[in-house]
Amino acid sequence: MSAPVFFDKEIIRVESMNNSTIAAISTAQGAGGIGVIRISGADAIAVADRVFKPAGGRKLEDYLGYTAGFGHIYDDGQKIDEAVALVFKAPHSYTGEDVVELSCHGGVYITQLVLRAVLKNGASPALPGEFTKRAFLNGKMDLTEAEAVMDIISSQGAAAARAALSCKEGALSKKIDMLSSRLIDTAAHISAWVDFPEEDVPQLETSSLSQLFEAISSELQELIDSYDVGKAVTQGIDTLIVGRPNVGKSTLMNLLSGCERSIVTNIPGTTRDIIEETVVVGNVTLRLSDTAGLRETDNVVEKIGVEKTRQRLNTCGLVLAVFDGSSPLENEDIELLNEIKDIPAIAIINKSDVGVNADISIIEKYIDNIVITSAKQGDGLTLLTENVEKLCGTKNFNPCDPILANERQLAKVRDADSALKECVEALNSGFGLDAVSVALEDAIDSLLELTGKKASDCVIDSVFENFCVGK
Repeated sequence: MSAPVFFDKEIIRVESMNNSTIAAISTAQGAGGIGVIRISGADAIAVADRVFKPAGGRKLEDYLGYTAGFGHIYDDGQKIDEAVALVFKAPHSYTGEDVVELSCHGGVYITQLVLRAVLKNGASPALPGEFTKRAFLNGKMDLTEAEAVMDIISSQGAAAARAALSCKEGALSKKIDMLSSRLIDTAAHISAWVDFPEEDVPQLETSSLSQLFEAISSELQELIDSYDVGKAVTQGIDTLIVGRPNVGKSTLMNLLSGCERSIVTNIPGTTRDIIEETVVVGNVTLRLSDTAGLRETDNVVEKIGVEKTRQRLNTCGLVLAVFDGSSPLENEDIELLNEIKDIPAIAIINKSDVGVNADISIIEKYIDNIVITSAKQGDGLTLLTENVEKLCGTKNFNPCDPILANERQLAKVRDADSALKECVEALNSGFGLDAVSVALEDAIDSLLELTGKKASDCVIDSVFENFCVGK
């Protein structure tokens, strides 16, 4: 048997990498105090020198790294704006290349003018995620850390931001590197023992190998089990607010949103379509949808809204089922309870300011988590938050722990765990170590692909395709 192939810990540079100097606006498109145009590549400083004239007259090529200079931006000899140029010298930059960041006055028009001048003077437009992709290819970060960049940008709450930052700083990478290193050392030992019997290589005990594989499999399973909790914090849960008309769904939506997103009246059937908003409830990000009241109706428009609501019930991750606590339950309430009995749900007994006359014991037969609220007065929000965190498992969530950020990472950990289980099965079935090493290599490959130490062009491209331009 030949020795298994192992991969160097340095990030593999993809041959097809575009080595041109790139540029893009790296701040949000809109009015603001500052707009930043980032330039990266071998000619970044030369390109910047063609458009930026320092007040002191010294060219940017003479600046040390991490040095800023004040001056003006010119295009075809015409002054566009005053700006600050910040110079980074390779490899000590975000991308690992020479980088210049031009900070001008914010606003769509001015930043576009500056970018246009930069592109006219030798830079190419950056593709979505190309700056971070270059950082990955130049070994400034691994693939999990690169993926965390967009999680930081898109985070909706404090816990999500801290979890993404922890991943960006290597929490998951360190965990995976530690596990893969143990497997690589074991694979090397097996390979040496199988391929060089004449050497005095200590034999590995089957029981010791099984214990190792089971221990690492257990740690991988912990990552898998925590995925849904991490996803609830970082990506959010599709959540429907449902109930019959005029029970307070729209009032609850407005309370959670912190603003009036839904029209609130005492006329049943006011909400005809699904209204969406992203809110943070405790540690959990809810992609919230206020839906049309569930009832039989002859109104064509309202009927479409009711049908949309029923369709969304089949795909949502969480239901906030609202009931009018001031009156007895109606047939439509019971029908709703039957529809959502197998979906994670919280029953919200609303209008407690008027009084609670609904038979809560009936609701308890279908839903375990029940909260009494007055959405109109804002009562019960703390208890609702506690129930959301309890149902989603995020109450004791530690954003500093390593978590899996997306389906790609989850798939790779599952593949590695499955391969390790094959190793244990092979050992228990009496197969030789050469058979064990085949499954072991599969486990190692999956972990290396997770961090990008072994990754194809298509895998890398898929990671960065949803990035924003300028990052």
